[in-house]
Amino acid sequence: MNLATVDKIAKAVLYEGYMLYPYRPSSVKNQQRWNFGVLCPQSYSDAQDGSEASTMQTECLVEGGARTSLEIRMRFLQLIARSVGELTPPAAEFIPGDILEFRLAEKLAVNGRVYQAWQEAVEREVIVPVCEVEALVNNPIVHAFTFPAEEQLEPLRESGGQIVGILVREANALSGEVEVAASQHEKGLFKLSVRIRNTTPFTVTSETNRKDALLSSLASSHTVLGVEDGEFVSSLAPPERVSDLVSSCKNVGTWPVLVGEEGRRDTMLSSPIILYDYPQIAPESAGDLFDGTEIDEILSLRIMTLTDDEKLEMRQSDERARQMLERTETMPVEQLMKLHGVLRGLRPLKEETP
Repeated sequence: MNLATVDKIAKAVLYEGYMLYPYRPSSVKNQQRWNFGVLCPQSYSDAQDGSEASTMQTECLVEGGARTSLEIRMRFLQLIARSVGELTPPAAEFIPGDILEFRLAEKLAVNGRVYQAWQEAVEREVIVPVCEVEALVNNPIVHAFTFPAEEQLEPLRESGGQIVGILVREANALSGEVEVAASQHEKGLFKLSVRIRNTTPFTVTSETNRKDALLSSLASSHTVLGVEDGEFVSSLAPPERVSDLVSSCKNVGTWPVLVGEEGRRDTMLSSPIILYDYPQIAPESAGDLFDGTEIDEILSLRIMTLTDDEKLEMRQSDERARQMLERTETMPVEQLMKLHGVLRGLRPLKEETP
C-alpha cells in the first residue's frame, strides 16, 4: 500500500465538514457538525430507529491467489469537548493533580484573547493485522479496538502571570471492531467484506440528544485497503465478466474507489463521500477549506471579505481555522488567480446517430 499517494485524499475525506464557512462557532451551521461517516453507539442508533448509523460496510472484489495479502487501515475523528472555566478565585500556580474551583463559561477573555466552548477533534487510526485473502474465506477475523477516556487541563494566564481561567478538554472512551471476511467465487476471484461497528457502551435517556451521542461516536469514518500480490477490481468500471458480481456487493454508508497512480489497482479508499476512481486534489488548491461542496476560489474570496471581528472569532476558535485564515490572507495574487479555473483537457463529443 502506497500511503503517500492516498494520504491527501484521505485527509480531505477525514476533515470534510470539520468547519464550514463562515468558519465561526457562532455560525448556525457549525453548531451541529459531522454529517459524513458518523458511526454512533448501537444503543443510540436503536433509540433513533436506525436513522443514525452504528455500522459501516465495504464490499469489493479482489483478484489474487494463495499469496495475496490484505492490509486495512480504518481512520476516524474523535470529538473532544472543549469547555472554558473561570477560576474563583484566580491562582498563582497550577500543579497537575490539583483541584481548581471554577465556573463554566461560554466565553472568557484572557490577555486579549477570547476563549470559548467548542468541539475539537483528534485523529484516530486502527490498523488491522495483515491477513491473507484466501484464509479469510474460512476464517473471518474480528479486530477489536479501544481508546481510553482522556482529560487535559490548560491554564489561562493574564499578563501578570495569574491563572484566571482554564481550558478543559475531555474525550470519552471509545470502542469498536473491524470484521473482515471473504468469499471465493471462482479461481483467483474473491469478494471482500469489511464491516466496522461502534461498540462503545452508551446510556440513552429521555434527555439524550445527538450532541451527546457524537462525543461517543466515530466521525468521518473511512477505510484504506491495500493488497499485495493481487489487484482490486473497480467498483465503478468493472470488466463485463464480473459486472454482475460487482453489482451484488453491498456497501453501506461508504463507497470504495481506486486511489493512487492511475492504472494501478493495489489501493482502495472506502469513503462516506462518493468519489470517482483515482480522485485527486487540484494542484492549485493551497490547502484544506473543509468544504468540498464549494469552490476554493469562492471560499477564499469570502474569507477575505470577513470583518475584523469575524476574523478574530475565526482565528481564536480553532487552530485549524487559524491556519486557514492566515494562509488565505497571505496568499499571493498569482496563487489566487490560479484558483479561477484550469482547463485539464479536451475530448470530442459523441455524434448522435441520425
